[in-house]
Amino acid sequence: MKILVIGGGGQLGSKILLRAGQRYDLYTTYMTRMPLADQGKAYRVDKTDRNSISQAIEKCVPDVVIDTAALHNVDYCETHKDEAKAVNLLGTKNVAEACSEIGVKMVFVSTDYVFDGKKGDYKEDDPTNPVNYYGISKLDGEKAVQQTCENHIIVRPSVIYSWIPSSQLESSSGKPLNFAMWLTQKLEKKEPVNIVTDQYGSPTLADSLAEAILKMCEEDITGLYHVAGKDRLSRYEFAIKLAEEMGYDQSLIHPIETSQLRQVASRPMDSSLNIEKIEKTLRIKLPTISEAIDIFSKQAKRR
Repeated sequence: MKILVIGGGGQLGSKILLRAGQRYDLYTTYMTRMPLADQGKAYRVDKTDRNSISQAIEKCVPDVVIDTAALHNVDYCETHKDEAKAVNLLGTKNVAEACSEIGVKMVFVSTDYVFDGKKGDYKEDDPTNPVNYYGISKLDGEKAVQQTCENHIIVRPSVIYSWIPSSQLESSSGKPLNFAMWLTQKLEKKEPVNIVTDQYGSPTLADSLAEAILKMCEEDITGLYHVAGKDRLSRYEFAIKLAEEMGYDQSLIHPIETSQLRQVASRPMDSSLNIEKIEKTLRIKLPTISEAIDIFSKQAKRR
């Protein structure tokens, strides 16, 4: 199988490339950050440039295109809506149209933030109602894929995290690539952190997400699936579990409420996801938080 990963320089894209290894004929695109994994042929491609995307897809003629590229910073999206729309909606539509034109399967990675967070344990057919522009732009991206590319998979994860080697630790903005990495940095330096107790999700290890996506491609399924960690946790609970597993001082983690953060964009209070559908479809068991943090911890200790 020939796979093209859009956004191979990002957290999830790099994990997909690493997990794919020598199993597939790999190609990838990047914008500002070169792919973290030395796998496949890499092309610098602007997702918002229709011609650039089409040329990349036509050049390698893949069986599957996995679109992981997005503008993820929730507060930034709220204050830069045109930019968020260009990447998360229009760029996604560019990929979908290019895939549709040559009959290629498209996998689009969305988010749990398409929900308003009023109930949690969301299933795939629950009504969407995003409370911030990031969620709106990603939901619009989902709709564009559904309307444009018949042969598609839409994947919704929640709070993606993973261990990234120290040489590749920071994003192009100079910030750690995920919450767990940021927390690890702080706790290693014995710096106190304030973590919210009232925002719940289903923390998702990027390694297991990548493996599930590859299995979805192998089994040639289509449709919408929630692929996330098995446990519903608040950010605070997640932080405490990570500190406990990795031997950090838990007293450095101070509980606060969302209202104390004064975040620019609203957050869904409980966007945890129900993963029964994907586990049944693929006949797999996604990891518990303890299992996932154990993997994260072992990778961190090998640095």
